[in-house]
Amino acid sequence: MAEASRTSEARRDAVFARWVIFSPARSRRPTDLKSHGPANPSPGPDDGAPKPSCPFCLGRESECAPEIFRVPAPDESPSWRIRVIENLFPALRREAAPPAPEDEEPVGAGECAVRGFGFHDVVIETPHHEVRLWDLEAEGVRDVLLAYARRVQQLAEHPAVKYVQVFKNQGASAGASMAHSHSQMLGTPFVPPSVTSRLNCMKEVFERSGKCSLCAVVSKDILVSETHNFSAFVPFAASYPFEIWIVPRQHSSYFHETDQDKVLDLAGLLKSMLQKLLPQLSVIGGFEIGSGCHINPVFPE
Repeated sequence: MAEASRTSEARRDAVFARWVIFSPARSRRPTDLKSHGPANPSPGPDDGAPKPSCPFCLGRESECAPEIFRVPAPDESPSWRIRVIENLFPALRREAAPPAPEDEEPVGAGECAVRGFGFHDVVIETPHHEVRLWDLEAEGVRDVLLAYARRVQQLAEHPAVKYVQVFKNQGASAGASMAHSHSQMLGTPFVPPSVTSRLNCMKEVFERSGKCSLCAVVSKDILVSETHNFSAFVPFAASYPFEIWIVPRQHSSYFHETDQDKVLDLAGLLKSMLQKLLPQLSVIGGFEIGSGCHINPVFPE
């Protein structure tokens, strides 16, 4: 059956408890399923334009915010492959006073404001401007993941940090302001509502069925690829066209406790998925913003 002729369907998943409307007919709209912006926020070296002034490049370290650590360490090698630095324009500030204990987890509904304390870091994934994360060998991607894990562990030791997220904005349409391959980390003094909702949903499923909804979610219909330790699949209620999750095949709770052999396995799978991913294919419209319910023109299967 042609994708666009399938009947619309609404799905709720067992991880986020979120509703998604699948409407293949919307793929026929003239602006849908097309990239919504340039791949990079500034010109690259391969398009004939002069190389941009980039503080993330090798030799420009003094132009960046303070360094947290580098790989390899300075006493091991004069050069570097990965640098973790403070964000020059942070969303939250590490120098701010942490919230008082009574303000860390406000109880109940109603308005609340706490000081803008937190950590906002940048992970420069390569010293070379033209290299992207998926261009690295699997060992190079592994080292980036290990840098994430190391920094997550450091932030987890701060008593006021309740949640850490690693994220990567690729291209201008995704919000990236620098073309040089990098990712970011935010450590916050609160747990975001969507994370709390996900945890509560999974707890409810476990209490009802005795099963972890992530361990049970993979089926042959939505499996993209797998290794000995990890599965890459499209979630049952994917919010976006070709959304992919990578999860451990063995039940595991903490990314930063993954051993190096498994991280190399994960790195190879992540590299493969990044090489296959398409550009941003849909935008969030008024219904999504107002309801929190996404409309996806592509069925996961």
